[in-house]
Amino acid sequence: MTLWDDQIRLNACLELPETTARQMPLVIVMHGFTGHMEERHILAAARACREAGYATLRFDFYGHGNSDGTFAGHTLYKWLSNALCVIHYARSLEFVSELYLCGHSQGGLVAMLAAAMTGDLISGLIPLSPAWMIPDGTRRGELLGMCFDPFHIPERVRINPSLELEGDYIRVAQTIYPEPAMDRYTGPVLIIHGQADTTVPFRYAEEAAKRYQNCTLVPIPGDNHCFDLHLEQMTQALRNWLRSRQ
Repeated sequence: MTLWDDQIRLNACLELPETTARQMPLVIVMHGFTGHMEERHILAAARACREAGYATLRFDFYGHGNSDGTFAGHTLYKWLSNALCVIHYARSLEFVSELYLCGHSQGGLVAMLAAAMTGDLISGLIPLSPAWMIPDGTRRGELLGMCFDPFHIPERVRINPSLELEGDYIRVAQTIYPEPAMDRYTGPVLIIHGQADTTVPFRYAEEAAKRYQNCTLVPIPGDNHCFDLHLEQMTQALRNWLRSRQ
């Protein structure tokens, strides 16, 4: 299916659980940096939500997957606009009784920011390996192992041999402060994070859990950023928490 954020086409997929209920909660599932909605861990998270009796809505962010835009041109502002657009669409669905946000890595950061803006509209927040340290890193001149002068931002930053970002990604990220967003959202939060994550170290999950007023932190021992080693532990934690909310 296609959703529109003004003139930007977003590739999306709405799926329902096996139920005869006319009303049900829905989880918006968001991928991360360089990712897309068909990744193994994203599909597994969405499936776990449906097994718990929740509908799911996955989508590709600007510049990723099959949505419009270029990877180099994406920014956190554009992603946040996409998320708010999808939230608006989900709220228009007559069968939706409650709305939850679930995001992985940079999608987890966007989910955190969106939750702070829409706390009166959503019933829960589920960051998976949330990369909420990105803005602070860009203020120090660091991004995914790349170093730069934070006061003289380059026109482009190459993050690997095949991908680069425009300087506006850094300029936008430098203006974002996730900590006040965490303080603002008072609803229930579930953070799931691999303890062997080298992309977003586990300590960031611990710090976020301390800031949220009503947070459950589930560590996955020995697992990495995308839960490649113990995916079933992530999905079980997600199912259990969602079932406890019904």
